[in-house]
Amino acid sequence: MLFDLHSHSTASDGTLTPTELVTRAHEQGVQVLALTDHDTTAGLAEARQAAAGKLELINGIEVSASWNGQTIHIVGLGLDPANADLQAGLARLCEFREWRAEEIAHRLEKKRIPGALEGARAYAKGQLVSRTHFARFLVEKGYAESIRAVFKHYLVRGKPGYVPGKWAELEEAVRWITVAGGLAVVAHPARYRITATRLRVLLGEFRECGGMAMEVVSGSHSKDDCQSMAAHARRQGLLASQGSDYHGPENPWIELGRLREMPAGCLPVWESEYWQTGMRSLGK
Repeated sequence: MLFDLHSHSTASDGTLTPTELVTRAHEQGVQVLALTDHDTTAGLAEARQAAAGKLELINGIEVSASWNGQTIHIVGLGLDPANADLQAGLARLCEFREWRAEEIAHRLEKKRIPGALEGARAYAKGQLVSRTHFARFLVEKGYAESIRAVFKHYLVRGKPGYVPGKWAELEEAVRWITVAGGLAVVAHPARYRITATRLRVLLGEFRECGGMAMEVVSGSHSKDDCQSMAAHARRQGLLASQGSDYHGPENPWIELGRLREMPAGCLPVWESEYWQTGMRSLGK
């Protein structure tokens, strides 16, 4: 079975609709796909309809969280999107995202970059406006050559369009996922610019909050990253997940289902008791 448990659609900052995403995953040989849009479950109903007869769809989310001044992403797998506590938490994050979008545009306008909010919204196919949408607008207008360059020069700490995040606390993010019946997973841990010691502390606190897994294999992880993250998972007693973190065909170096082999000695989430019992009881 080919599992890809981290992907995005136009419901957040992906460029394929949920239907297009499912179709592409099926074409790439993915048999189990999780749609994990940022801070929204709006794409799940369409994705589930599209998945019928093609692949198994897992209800997912990627919750934005803060930990010791660092933005951390927590993926939720197999949750009930109708859970009231989860949706109340996501509504709070989406309200902040709307304010942040307005503030980013205001700060860019001070640097003589007009129309950024309207431009970003034109790229946002769903309700959520992200920094990636601003980046696409700035590339279109010639302010930078690539999305990566936009982030480097405009949207990170110390740059004109940077706005600090006011996300969920780590404990809140995990709780929203678990009360909705989901399994909480630290997303792409090798991407965070923290030392190995701080990562161990993060994973320990995450586990104490009720978190159960971490992405050992990610589209952004090198072979060495995967081995290192596997060692952390074994040391912390966490299940191992994998996902491409696919956002669309504009990033050809990341593809649905194109993942490194899971290192030996890890217990994959899909072989865990939770996957066989808790997730199945929710109908995924």
